[in-house]
This record gives sequence, structure tokens and C-alpha cells, in this order.
Amino acid sequence: MFLERPPRRRAVSRLLLAFGAGLPALIFRLSAAHLDPFASIVVYGGGVVASAFLLSWAAEAFQLDVSASLATAALALIAVLPEYAVDLYFAFSAGHNPDHAQYATANMTGSNRLLIGIGWPLVAALAMVAARRSGGQSSAVRLGPARRLELAFLVLPSVYSVVIILTRRLAWYDAVVLLGLFVFYLRKVSTEERSEPELIGVAAVIGQLGRRPRRLVVGALFLSAAAIVLASAEPFAEGLVAAGRQFGIDQFLLVQWLAPLASEAPELLVASVLAFRGHQDTAFGTVLSSKVNQWTLLVGSIPIAFYAGGGRGGLPLDTRQVEEMVLTASQAIMGFAVLCNLELHRWEAAALFFLFFVQFLLPGEQARLLLSAVYLIISVALLIAHRRWLAPIARTLGRGTVGTGA
Repeated sequence: MFLERPPRRRAVSRLLLAFGAGLPALIFRLSAAHLDPFASIVVYGGGVVASAFLLSWAAEAFQLDVSASLATAALALIAVLPEYAVDLYFAFSAGHNPDHAQYATANMTGSNRLLIGIGWPLVAALAMVAARRSGGQSSAVRLGPARRLELAFLVLPSVYSVVIILTRRLAWYDAVVLLGLFVFYLRKVSTEERSEPELIGVAAVIGQLGRRPRRLVVGALFLSAAAIVLASAEPFAEGLVAAGRQFGIDQFLLVQWLAPLASEAPELLVASVLAFRGHQDTAFGTVLSSKVNQWTLLVGSIPIAFYAGGGRGGLPLDTRQVEEMVLTASQAIMGFAVLCNLELHRWEAAALFFLFFVQFLLPGEQARLLLSAVYLIISVALLIAHRRWLAPIARTLGRGTVGTGA
């Protein structure tokens, strides 16, 4: 087990800072105090960020006390709670408030594209810096053969998303397929040859505690984070919409990018630290697994939340949401294409970042469709060049155990 050993005082300071950032959200929510839109974003957005950090630390330390399969399931479901809370609130409220339907997929498409467009290049860049510092190969990130499993479950929902795009809605059968893929993914990962967890920062300090105090601390972190995120999700989401309306900013863009930035911060921070310390396969495994969770669990949960909120016939997608889905799926396919040979070269990471950035310079329907076409053209070229790597990825779906062999 890899354990960073930071001073306990620093770890305690970070814990107190996270609790301090989340406490105002609890206080204002319980007091039913009215906040203006900007204050809501600051207070309840701080709660979302705080809960994400608390859950991240607790989930990492939790791996020391449970079986591999239970840890896999728990980490997948718990660590993403802050990110999903905002999206599922919009989906639930869209069931009785049609105005919120347009926001239900905004956070999902934003968080998915953020991971590949920013997260992957960032982790790759830091891994290359670490390799250069140690005198190794710094022109590409190389992943272990076990990552083929994540790649298989990245491409499957990407291909299935064509059904969502053509039907222009998220319906019950989409939930069945995508959640089925997620359960299948968990089952496959639970049989994977598992090494000891690599803990850093606050999680490492918690991991050094005795079993009983460690479990008490982890339990307290889970409960505290859950309380904060449940208190924050609704007012934060409503604050984003109200702030956009008040300041003349596109509400869709606020929901699409500001909420994911808040909830993705801890995960990207952990992956970045691991990459900078030379653990590039573990670091990339973190962001790859997160992408799979979002593309299956999150998207599959949206129609369930919609039905629970009183919706009927599936969550309808307007023209803009369909275009966003096309762009998100196209980017995911390119992400698969660049990694199917288990290498991410410098130019590929730069291309992912550049194409992500271009979408902000060329807004509009035609630009989104054109950018989607660019992603797909590059993907086809890469898949042809990497075609010999596709069969080993497909074989991971049929194996009883996912090992580390070539």
C-alpha cells in the first residue's frame, strides 16, 4: 500500500477547511434563510465542493476495510454523489416543471466533456513532467493492460447513445441498458486482480489510524458529506438558473460548466497528484473509471429521477440538448480511439484539449455539429491505425477475471 505521510496537522487543517466551507450551506438551509442568486452559488456551491472533498477522502480510506468487490461498488456510487446531486435534482424537478428539462442533461454533458477535454490532458501533462524528472520517457502516457476494461465500457455507452440521439429523449429503456452496463462493469471490476490502494494526503493520514478509529472517522465523513450535499444540491441548482436570468448569462452554460467544475475538483486533484508522483496508470485509471461511471450510472439515472418526479414518456431532449449529446458522444469515441493502444501521446492530449477549448470560441448549432464531425473523422483515422488493439479490448468483456496480462 502506498501511503504518503503528510504532517497530521496539515491533514487536520484540510479537514477543518472542508467542514468550514460546507457548514454555511447547512446553517442557511436549516434556517430557511433567503439568499440572492450570487450568494446561493457561493454558499451552496461551497457546500458541493466541500462534500466532494470529504467524500473523496472517506471513499479512499474506506478501501482499507472492505472487500474488493464492495469497495468497487461503494466507491463508484459514493464518490460521485456531489456531481450527480445537481443533475438528478434537475431531472426530478423536470418531471413536474418542464422548464427544468433543458438543464437535466446540461450538467451531464458538461462533466463528461470536462473529464476528457481537461482531465485527461492535465493528468497526461503531469505524468509526462514526472517521467521527465525521473529521466524516463516523457512523450506519452502508457497504461497497463487492465485499463482495456474501462475502455470497453467507455465505447459501449458511446455507441448506445445513438439511440438516445435518434429518439430525442431519455426513456426507461435507456436506464435499463445503461444501468445494466454499469452493473456489468462493477461485476467485471470486482474480479480484477486488485493491488493495495494508494492513499495520499488526508486519506493517507486517516489510513494510518487504527481500525476502529479509522472506521469512525470514515463514517463521520460520509454522514457529514451526505448531509451537506443534500442540503446544497437544490439551492445551488436553483441559484445557477436564477443568477443566469438576473445577470443575462446563458443559464444552460452555467449549469453545464460551473456545477461540474465544483464537483470534479477533488477527483481531478487526486489524479493530478498521483500523476505528478509518477503513478500514471493509477492516475489515469481514476479519470477513466469516472468517465465510465458518468456515461453509464449518471445518464442511466436521469430518466429514473424524471419518472420519480412525475414525468411521463421519457425526458424529452430539445434541439440543443441533442446537439450536446452528439458532441459528447463524439468526444467519447475519440477518447476511446486515442487510448485503445494504451498510450496517450503528447499530440493526442493536446488535440483533446484544443478541441475542447474550441467549443467556447465557436458557439452555436453549426459549430457543435462541425466539431462533432471533426471528432469522428479523427476517431476513424485513429481506429484504422489502431485496429489491431480492438480485439484485445473486446476480449475483456468475456473474461472471467480481468488480469494484468498483455
